[in-house]
Amino acid sequence: MTELETLRHSAAHILATALLEIWPEAQLAAGPPVENGFYYDVSLPHRISPEDFPRIEEEMRRIVHAGQPFVRIQTGRQEAEKLALRGRLGALTERPVPSEFKLDILRGIPDEEAITLYQNGEFLDLCAGPHVKSTASVGAIRLTHVASAYYRGDDNNPQLQRVYGTAFSTERELEEHMARQEEAKKRDHRKLGRELELFCLDEAVGVGLPLWLPRGAVIRQELQAFLGDLLAKQGYETVFTPHIGELGLYRTSGHFPFYQESQYPPIPEPTAWESLEREGCRCAEYADRVKSGLVGGYLLKPMNCPMHARIFASRPRSYRELPVRLAEFGTVYRWEKSGELGGMTRLRGFTQDDAHIFCSESQIEDEVRGCLELVRTVLSALDLRDCRVRLGLRGPDLQKYIGEPALWEKAEAALASAIRQAGLAFTQEEGEAAFYGPKIDFLVRDCLGREWQLGTVQLDYNLPVRFGLSFTGADNREHRPVMIHRAPFGSLERFLAILIEHFGGDFPVWLAPEQVRILPISDQQLDYAREAAAALRHRRLRVSVDEKNETLNAKIRIAEKQKIPYMAVIGKNEQSTKTLSVRSRRRGNLGAMDLMAFAEQVDDEVSSRSL
Repeated sequence: MTELETLRHSAAHILATALLEIWPEAQLAAGPPVENGFYYDVSLPHRISPEDFPRIEEEMRRIVHAGQPFVRIQTGRQEAEKLALRGRLGALTERPVPSEFKLDILRGIPDEEAITLYQNGEFLDLCAGPHVKSTASVGAIRLTHVASAYYRGDDNNPQLQRVYGTAFSTERELEEHMARQEEAKKRDHRKLGRELELFCLDEAVGVGLPLWLPRGAVIRQELQAFLGDLLAKQGYETVFTPHIGELGLYRTSGHFPFYQESQYPPIPEPTAWESLEREGCRCAEYADRVKSGLVGGYLLKPMNCPMHARIFASRPRSYRELPVRLAEFGTVYRWEKSGELGGMTRLRGFTQDDAHIFCSESQIEDEVRGCLELVRTVLSALDLRDCRVRLGLRGPDLQKYIGEPALWEKAEAALASAIRQAGLAFTQEEGEAAFYGPKIDFLVRDCLGREWQLGTVQLDYNLPVRFGLSFTGADNREHRPVMIHRAPFGSLERFLAILIEHFGGDFPVWLAPEQVRILPISDQQLDYAREAAAALRHRRLRVSVDEKNETLNAKIRIAEKQKIPYMAVIGKNEQSTKTLSVRSRRRGNLGAMDLMAFAEQVDDEVSSRSL
């Protein structure tokens, strides 16, 4: 843990201590540090609400001011039960009912491992630590919100109340953090996406299945055109693949079963349904038959790579063709739990800016460097330059991965070499690899300092083996290609959410759904307003005329709320001189401008993709 994570972990124990002091009947579960704070899961007969926060925070401050030392106790299982299960795990004083959640956690610790507990004051908690020296080290603490959560994240388990908070060493750091959080609320993509009419999440369509509204579709088209231009320069070819595929395809790739928990259930063929119905087969029985390979069917596409592999295999390939670069804006489907869904950042159906490069081993370094440069170009163009690079390696649980260790070692070494050759600093983290190969991730900080995982480049020796891919080499013999997976945006939906919050909905002109709004002062200027709009549209600018029977001030307020980059006011004088009175959101009042001069200025700003 980092120093701040340790402090917040300790703050979670302070929260648990306070909860038990106020409600002795509380059943505690667990309380880890998380990004921007901490939480503790608790079961109570009544609901905790924000109205309870002042009372809880007052008790927490009392515990902080008491300076209770955090004392580590290491013991065996029997001694742990003797110390901490006298009535209930979580307090030294007698309690009427043990916490079933703590008992379950205790049972999950292997017998050969020592049990560690931490005590502050009279509170004792099953915990691996570490903690700060005493409660006084937590200089500033505040509760933020409360939500529901299933124990261990499993919706078959009891539902608990998750009380969130944050903590810092000083009050100043806390106040600065809370100010950033308030700014984040104003920039929330769900709020702005609704106000700016960019997307819609409609449960009648399906939970986690977004609808891109016309204004949001403009941004998506611009992003796709921007990336498409870069891909054309790098020699990518566009492909399209279906939304479902044979289950056997994903057995071959390994997505079934390695990615099974995140997939929609397989769909039997219609003839198979009839047979299963005649047998009286239940859903659970069918699922077992699928897992054992006794029946086939179709799968909603969770990944594009297996189909791209089949495109490569659709005809014989020569070494002279390599590298083959296939790109697709492909929609995929993942079965995310409802509690994990969040606006456009976590969905069940989303579109990836996916591409797969099939190359020889000697081409790996150049191709990976090209991918890294592509990601950097994309992020820089969108003002997301503050980023770090992470090389994700296999974790210790080898059953989560496919392929021979020798191929993994080769792939990990090749990616590390390519990053160094590109002149990038990077960190290495075990367990962050895909199941088929190591990967490079770009973790980007937005204007509020929040970190997002965006561009990714993955090196894969294994899927070409599983799909039997080959090309004819210069020696006239068959050779195995290597596969590179890459996606600068990741998911278009998630990328839109990040851009909304990064720019606060105030997009650069080239991305703005509506670039210019013309505001005639009265109906007498409508003809010229429409003429001016037609001239601007001739330059491929996105323009509208506000023809509503409103005052000019009302029209300006509406345009400002909708974050239109340019407003062009037309009154009698502008009509007679064929000019526009231009107002920029970012630069203020620009005064009277010739219509064509204004059109050229905005056109240049759009063409250069200026920020």
